[in-house]
Amino acid sequence: MIEIEDMRCFLEVVKNGGFNRAATYLGISKSIVSRRIARIEADLGTVLLSRTTRGISPTEAGLEFTTRCERILAEYDDAREAVAQHGGEVVGCLRLSAPTSFGIRHVAPVLAELAKRHPRLEIDASFSDRRVDLIAERFDAAIRIGKLQDSSLIARRIGPARSVLVASPDYLDRRGRPQKPADLTSHECLIYTGRAEPDLTLRNGGRWVSVRPSGRLRSDNGDALLAWAIEGLGITSAPTFMLADAIERGAVEPVLPDFPTPEFGIYVIRPPGANVPGKVRMLIDVLVEHFGGEPHWDHCLMHAAGKQAAPSD
Repeated sequence: MIEIEDMRCFLEVVKNGGFNRAATYLGISKSIVSRRIARIEADLGTVLLSRTTRGISPTEAGLEFTTRCERILAEYDDAREAVAQHGGEVVGCLRLSAPTSFGIRHVAPVLAELAKRHPRLEIDASFSDRRVDLIAERFDAAIRIGKLQDSSLIARRIGPARSVLVASPDYLDRRGRPQKPADLTSHECLIYTGRAEPDLTLRNGGRWVSVRPSGRLRSDNGDALLAWAIEGLGITSAPTFMLADAIERGAVEPVLPDFPTPEFGIYVIRPPGANVPGKVRMLIDVLVEHFGGEPHWDHCLMHAAGKQAAPSD
C-alpha cells in the first residue's frame, strides 16, 4: 500500500529533479528515497520517473500521479490541521527564513517557546542574510528587515529597527571622532554588502543627508563587521538589536550620535493567498505580540527612545 510519506517523497524527487536533492531536503538517505519510489512504481505497476544522464523527470503517468499526490497531501494536511485546532494544537512543518544576526539573537528564542508549546509542530528555520524565494523554495514565511521590495507577497510589520554608527574607542582615539556626516569620507568604514543602497543616510537638523562610505573591508554579515569594528579596524553601521552588549562593555561607542539614521521596519512576509495555514497565522500572531509595542527586546533602541522622550533642561 502507498503511504503518505511515500507520496511526499515522490513529490520531492519531482520538484528537486533527483534523488540526492530530495533526500537532502527530506533529511533521509538516498537509499530510502529509492526504496519508496520503487515501492510506489511496483504498487501501481508502471514507471513514474524517467531516469536519464540529465536527471530525473516524470513520465506521463508520473505527471498524472504528481497532480493527484499534491491534491491528496493538501487535503490530508488541511484535515490534520483542522482536527488539531479542536484541541488547541498546531501541527505540520513550519519553514521560516530569518536574517542571521536578528534570527539567532531574537527569533530563535521565540521558536524555542513555540516548539515547547506545540510538541507536534516541526520547525525548519533557515538563518541567512540571503533573500530566499518563498514560493520557489517553499518557505511558509520569512522575516525581512528594511525597505520591502514591491511584490505579491503579503507583509505584516512586527516591530521597529534602527542602525547606529559605531567604532572602537581605540580606533577613534587614533583616527579622531567624526563631528559631522561628511567627516566619514576620511575614515575607514566597514561596509555591509547585503544592502541594495550603498549610501548611509543621517538626519542633519531638519534634513536628511547621504554619505557614501569607503573602506577596504566588506561583508554581507553584520556580526563580522561588528567583530572588525571591535578590533579597531574602522567605523560600521549596525542595527541596535545587536549592539547592546558591545556598547555596555565599552568595546564600541556610538559615532555621530546627534545625527540619527532613519527608523526602518521588521516584517514577516508570507506567500499570497486567502487560505493561511494555522501554523502561519500562529507564527505571525506570536511575532507581533513579541516584537510589537515598546522594543523591550532591543535595549539600545529603548534607551534611545527614552532619551528622545526625556524633557530637555
